[in-house]
Amino acid sequence: MEFFKANTKIPFMKQRKAAAIFSAVIIVASLLSLAIFRLNLGLDFTGGTQVEVSFTQAANANQLRDNLKKAGFKEAVVQAYGARDFSVRIAPHKNESQDQVHAELIAALPGATVGQLDYIGPQVGQELMTNGILAIIVSLLGTMIYVALRFDWRFAIGAGVALIHDPLLILGVFSLFHLEFNLIVLAAVLTVIGYSLNDTIVVYDRVRENFRKMRKAEPREIMDASINQTLSRTIMTSGLTLLVVIALLLFGGPTLQPFALALMIGIIIGTYSSIYVAGSLAISIGLDHSTLSSNTKPIDDGMP
Repeated sequence: MEFFKANTKIPFMKQRKAAAIFSAVIIVASLLSLAIFRLNLGLDFTGGTQVEVSFTQAANANQLRDNLKKAGFKEAVVQAYGARDFSVRIAPHKNESQDQVHAELIAALPGATVGQLDYIGPQVGQELMTNGILAIIVSLLGTMIYVALRFDWRFAIGAGVALIHDPLLILGVFSLFHLEFNLIVLAAVLTVIGYSLNDTIVVYDRVRENFRKMRKAEPREIMDASINQTLSRTIMTSGLTLLVVIALLLFGGPTLQPFALALMIGIIIGTYSSIYVAGSLAISIGLDHSTLSSNTKPIDDGMP
């Protein structure tokens, strides 16, 4: 099954300058958003206490937030899960024990039934943040090394920039809209890196194959032909995955919604970057017939 005919000739490389400007704009915007608004780090990274509370009657989140501030919980975050159920997140409070925090919360929220209470120390949160950053860096470096060994260093640079490009946009969106960034969202960012890489590798393998077949063609013509030949696969894979992610976003509940949102952004921008960032950059830094080895076995991607 194909959404596009096998002989489509969409001139992707003619649009690469406009795509480069667009990519530069969203990267700069994301960096500015991160610098100005910063990430709204979740309890996993900051440390603190998260507690679920329920009321017998409908309550107002703003009123609960005011009550918590008056009780000394100045940075309390209140999230409603309905008219009566709320999640309350507070920063580490006066080095008090969980029992003391529990008692103060009950006093600050009259009529509330306090349910599950989770506590993470600031030191543990800082360690999780450090490990998360290291996980992203190691995954990017490992990816670039693999692509350089499997293909060519020009491919590796293109793939590396594309893989930095995608998570930056996700972080920028979460920063701009002050969405909570926690371990679940970090897992989504790492998933996006792997997903985007898979798409990029399929395009790269077809590029390398076409460099051997189309010996008289210009590199830009070969890149266009390769992207067009894998376009149906790319749209099918991204489209079907996006349907599942949208279902998670709509029906997955508050816990899965940030994860699904990060994945949705990553799938859309990852498909774009595989075409316009990874391929275009490899061409721009000198990819041509002389740079590709002719004795490397191509990857079987299932395409004819």
